[in-house]
Amino acid sequence: MSSTARTVASDLGGGGQPRSRYGWQIVAALAITQTAGYGVLYYAFSVFLVPMARELRASNAQVAAALTLAVLVAALCAPPAGRWLDAHGGRGLMTVGSVLGTGAVLAWSRVDNLAQLYAVFAAIGVACSMVLYEAAFAVIVAWHAGNERGRANGLLALTIVAGFASSIFIPLTGLLVEAYGWRHALVILALVYGVAAIPLHAFVLRSRTHTEPHAERKEIVKEATRRRPFWLLVIAFTANGGAVSVMAVLLVTYLVHLGHSPVLAATLAGLLGVLSVTGRLITTGLQTRLPAALIAATIFALQGVAVLLLPLLGRTVPGAIGCVLLFGLGFGIASITLPHLLVQRYGTAAYATLSGRIAVFSVADKALAPLGAVALAQAVGYGWVMGAVALACATAALALVAYHRL
Repeated sequence: MSSTARTVASDLGGGGQPRSRYGWQIVAALAITQTAGYGVLYYAFSVFLVPMARELRASNAQVAAALTLAVLVAALCAPPAGRWLDAHGGRGLMTVGSVLGTGAVLAWSRVDNLAQLYAVFAAIGVACSMVLYEAAFAVIVAWHAGNERGRANGLLALTIVAGFASSIFIPLTGLLVEAYGWRHALVILALVYGVAAIPLHAFVLRSRTHTEPHAERKEIVKEATRRRPFWLLVIAFTANGGAVSVMAVLLVTYLVHLGHSPVLAATLAGLLGVLSVTGRLITTGLQTRLPAALIAATIFALQGVAVLLLPLLGRTVPGAIGCVLLFGLGFGIASITLPHLLVQRYGTAAYATLSGRIAVFSVADKALAPLGAVALAQAVGYGWVMGAVALACATAALALVAYHRL
C-alpha cells in the first residue's frame, strides 16, 4: 500500500467515515451515557435516601450502606471489566451493562426490605464497572491510539459534559419524587437511562477489530505490576481519591462547624463541580508543555495546603472561599491525568486492564474513606480529619514526583 493510501486508511473509520469525525461521535455518545449513568446510578441516590429509609423502616446509615456496597462491588469488578475491554472493546460490555443498570434501577423501585435493597445495589455496582468512566475512558483511549491530542481532547470533553450529571439529575430527581413518589420516580429514571444508554452503546460504539495477542497484553500487565512506577500510580491516585471523596462528603458539615450558614456552606461546596472543569482545562492545556505527573503533583500539593489552611482561615467568608477555590482546582484532574500517564508509559494495548487494577484500590478508597473520616471526626474532631486529608494529598503529590523521576 502506498504512503498516501495508508494515510487515507488511517484517517477513515468503517464505511469510509472520517476517523476524527467518528471519534467525536463516540465522545458525544459517551458524554450522554456518562451523564445519565452517573446521574441515575449514583447521584440520584441522595434524593431517595430519606423517603426510602422512612418506608423501609430503616436508619439513614443502613440505607446509605447500599451505595457504599455498590461502589465496593464496582471496584472488585474493575479488573475483569478492564481485561474484557482490552480484548473486545466497549460495545458489548457497555451495552450489557446499561441493560443491567436499567433493570437494576427498575428492581430498586420494588424493594421492600434492606436485603432486597443490598442485592439490587450489588447489581448496580456490577453495572457501574461496565458502563461508567473506566469503561468510557478505555473506549476513547483505544480509538485514539497514537493520537495524543485527540485522546486528551476527547477525555476533556467527556468529563466536562458528564461533570454536570449531579447538577442535572439531583434537582430532576427531587422534582420527580415530589410529583410521583420515590418508587415511580425510579421507574422514570430507569427509562431515561435505558433509552439514552442502551442504543448509544449498542449502535455507536464498535467492537475492537485490532487487538494485541492475549499473551502480549498479559506480559505488559505482568511487567508493569512488578515494577515501582505502577505502584506509585496506585498510591498517588488512591490517596487523592480518598482525599477528594472525604471533602466531597464532609465539606458542607465542616463549613457549618466553622460557623457558616448551611446555605453558604452548600453554595461553596457546589463550587467544587464548577472548579473541577476549570482544573481539567488548565491541566489539559499545561500537558502540552510540562510533564503531566508534575502538574498533577503540584495541584495535589496545593490541595493539601488548602485543607491545612481551612481550619485557620475558614471561619471568615473570604478565607473559606479561598480554601475551597484552591482545593477545587484539583477536584477532577485525576480522571484525565491517570489515562495520560498510563498510555504514556505502557501504551494502549493493556490500558483498560491496568486501569482496572488501579481502580480496585482507588474506587474502594473513595467508598471507605468518608466512613473513616466520619468516625475520626466523632472520635477526635474535624481538625484531625483535615490533617489526614492534607497528609493524603501530600502522599499523592510525593508519589507522582517519585514516579516522574523513574
